[in-house]
Amino acid sequence: MTSFPQDILFKYPWRKYQQRVLDELRSHLTDRHLHIVAPPGSGKTVLGLEVAIRINQPTLILAPTLAIRNQWIQRFCELFLQTAEVPEWISRDIRRPKFLTVVTYQAIHNSACNNVEASANEIDAEDNEAEEKTTTVLRRSRNHNRNINQIIRGLKQVDVKTIVVDEAHHLKNEWWQTLIRLKDKLNPVIVGLTATPPYDVTPLEWHRYITLNGPVDTEISVPELVVEGDLCPHQDYIYLTTPSSAENIIIHHFRENAQRFFNELRQDETLLTAIESHPLWLNPTQHLEVIYEDISLYSASLIFLHGNGRPISEDHLKIIGASEFDIPHLDYEWMARLLEFYLFKEKVYFDSYTEHRTTLENRLRRNGLIAGRRVSFSKSKRVTTHLTSSISKLQGIKEIVSFEYEKLDKGLRMVILSDYIRKEYFPKSFTNTIEIKKMGVIPIFEMLRREQISNLKLGVMTGSLIIIPQQAFAIFEEKAKRYGHQQLAFSPVPFDDSYVIIQQNEQLKHDIIHIVTQIFQRGDIEVLIGTKSLLGEGWDAPAINSLILASFVGSFVSSNQMRGRAIRTQSGNPAKTGNIWHLACIDQTIANGGDDFQLLRRRFRSFVGVSNDEPIVIENGIRRIMTVEGLLSQADISSHNQQNMVLAGNRQDLRLRWEKGLQSGINLVEEIKIPFYEEGGYQAVKSVHLQKTIANLTGTLASGIVIYMETVLEIVLRAQRWIKTFHDAYIALSIIGVVGFLIFGYRSFKALRVYIGYRDIAKDMKNIGDAVLMCLIEANAVHTERTKLIVESSMDEHGAVFCHLEGGSTFEKSIFIHTLEEIISPIDNPRYIIIRKSKFMTFLNQRDYHAVPEIFGRNKMLAEYFEKQWNNYVGQGELVFTRTLIGRQVLVKSRVKSLLSQLDDQVEHVSKWK
Repeated sequence: MTSFPQDILFKYPWRKYQQRVLDELRSHLTDRHLHIVAPPGSGKTVLGLEVAIRINQPTLILAPTLAIRNQWIQRFCELFLQTAEVPEWISRDIRRPKFLTVVTYQAIHNSACNNVEASANEIDAEDNEAEEKTTTVLRRSRNHNRNINQIIRGLKQVDVKTIVVDEAHHLKNEWWQTLIRLKDKLNPVIVGLTATPPYDVTPLEWHRYITLNGPVDTEISVPELVVEGDLCPHQDYIYLTTPSSAENIIIHHFRENAQRFFNELRQDETLLTAIESHPLWLNPTQHLEVIYEDISLYSASLIFLHGNGRPISEDHLKIIGASEFDIPHLDYEWMARLLEFYLFKEKVYFDSYTEHRTTLENRLRRNGLIAGRRVSFSKSKRVTTHLTSSISKLQGIKEIVSFEYEKLDKGLRMVILSDYIRKEYFPKSFTNTIEIKKMGVIPIFEMLRREQISNLKLGVMTGSLIIIPQQAFAIFEEKAKRYGHQQLAFSPVPFDDSYVIIQQNEQLKHDIIHIVTQIFQRGDIEVLIGTKSLLGEGWDAPAINSLILASFVGSFVSSNQMRGRAIRTQSGNPAKTGNIWHLACIDQTIANGGDDFQLLRRRFRSFVGVSNDEPIVIENGIRRIMTVEGLLSQADISSHNQQNMVLAGNRQDLRLRWEKGLQSGINLVEEIKIPFYEEGGYQAVKSVHLQKTIANLTGTLASGIVIYMETVLEIVLRAQRWIKTFHDAYIALSIIGVVGFLIFGYRSFKALRVYIGYRDIAKDMKNIGDAVLMCLIEANAVHTERTKLIVESSMDEHGAVFCHLEGGSTFEKSIFIHTLEEIISPIDNPRYIIIRKSKFMTFLNQRDYHAVPEIFGRNKMLAEYFEKQWNNYVGQGELVFTRTLIGRQVLVKSRVKSLLSQLDDQVEHVSKWK
């Protein structure tokens, strides 16, 4: 068999956004890659199948789990072949490939490494404990893909030319080694499908991801699917809790220890002696290469010594490129960097302090101030664990369940996803009075069961434990018979006979998820509690209208997958809306709310939804649903939760807000955002500096008038020297005039200089964007005609600047944003720097340093072309190659400026419906 049957046809009309992808297919495949980003519910599976059919070559489909693997085959037979029978030319075994082979990543990796039957080693991990064990087994069994050639020969025999990579973000290191070798040997077309690219992985992992899947070709957005009626109106809500008394004791103990330790170390004489005797301090010009390697460690040393009263010598000032500047205060972050230098990174000069270093490291570890080789006075793995898994979240879950059940009654279809099962809370005794101290599936079930919320029907579904209400067993039995299961083993829950445990065997295990899902859809289970690994991906239950993410393990990839369970439309229920509840335990001892809340904030970067406040917008980020500034009191938290309950209870208003938000745009635009961080807001701060400028200029003018009057009086006094009081007035007026002119003139100069700094930054961004665009075209990274591309830049009322590319492909827009980000982000270690030189009225000099993006910096001609375009669009700029001695000095100056200005993490990626 060399091609798909000619009569294959998708049985339904294509959705608008699916048709768009198919219409652009030829252009997308020019690089032999098709990389599609689309949310759950967008029909990625049928789209991937249609693409494979149109390429019409033997195909290998890779899926993350057995359930999703079977789903591919089921959808293909049902929606394309329109038959229940699986044809003989479809294989589930990578060792016996056929024209269409559908296997899991793990199966192909195991077969390549261990030469074992795929079915013997495939594991659908039911929770994180199982996942961790599986990962360990895989790591131990890896043996350099010793059987990969055998797999490749088998695939070549059937001439596989297309590989579809489903949920393409599943790229564990072990799997990637196998897949990339397959790609190199087979040279196939790669079709990568994912709901969320793994933006939060390391640069190396991201490079691997892009190497396999290619750059993103097209993205189907959540608003598009809501417009088309394929996703329902939905909203994210954050329920805040505070640590329990026991957890608070641990957190406060850590904070007190950290502060005490910090105070000790800032005056530690041994540490001070060690740092000031280091050659970097004594002879910095003799050790420039060491300084170049890590300027932050060098800066930390200067800040530490300056904080202990040591003057900064001329040699240091020359290196950092400033004759005068404000040395930052020694804080937790700078102290941590200094200690990392002292304890771990300096290998030679601190040998004589070995005993002190060992003792110090041990003390830091005992107090939880070191994780690996990273020192932190503000973060602790133990504190983070107590926050993310805080028992206080159980109370939050109870409040949410009670609230949603009160609002929806028998219409409630809620799913609660957790990380662990925690079977230790499920005794075989006739009573269960175990004190619940941990989060997990069973603790959540037990807490809700004990609360005895009126007539609420609970269910549990994990890979190893199925619990359903006793009154739902009859319907379970009926549906099981339809799958061919005549004999069912079950037993009542030992401590509550209103629930039964379904005993699983190998035959039932393949169908039980479908059976329980149908019972849940019917309403015989109203709240289903399960593990995120079993229900968080590939599982489909359109009736879900409320979801609680009680999960704290994993990236925003997995959290976005879990979130996608609740936002699908339901046939026959056009009024459906979805509430997604996130839990965060607030650390009230730290201004940013603690690690649990910060993790949630990062995850919200990938969640696009409607705002709660006017003006109604559709965008990503946490600010669309809550504003967090400074420490949160208990009253703030209670008020926030109450407001969320009110909003969540008004589902009709949610629908109206989506309708209004969708009317404000036509597509989702990826932008770069530079927030305005000064207190008081952009316009207010700019106004203050303008007022200061005017006031000081007025003072200068008044002083000038005084000087002028002094000249007039001098003439008078020459004629009337005998009037002593006039002479006294003359002297006084002279002093006042000169001093006033100097004071107010200097203040006017400073205020005017600051005011100039608040010029139209949006216009600057557009100019920089235009220069970037011209260079991307020159570098052949952008192929769309220049006349069809527009750089858009704007500033909001808060002073934040936005910039994006209008026109072009998804990939072109994405590379434009990433390239622009390199220029305006803090400088790291680029090959080229461009020094921006500007003047105001010929006398105010301003020098700013920007990295030349890597895509231009790797080639001298492109770098020089970038300098030319910079001069054309932005203004005078000087290109500096940083791999020379002079260039290194410029690089150090620019990086010191970035470090001392605390510029990290100011640039954001935002997606907004426009």
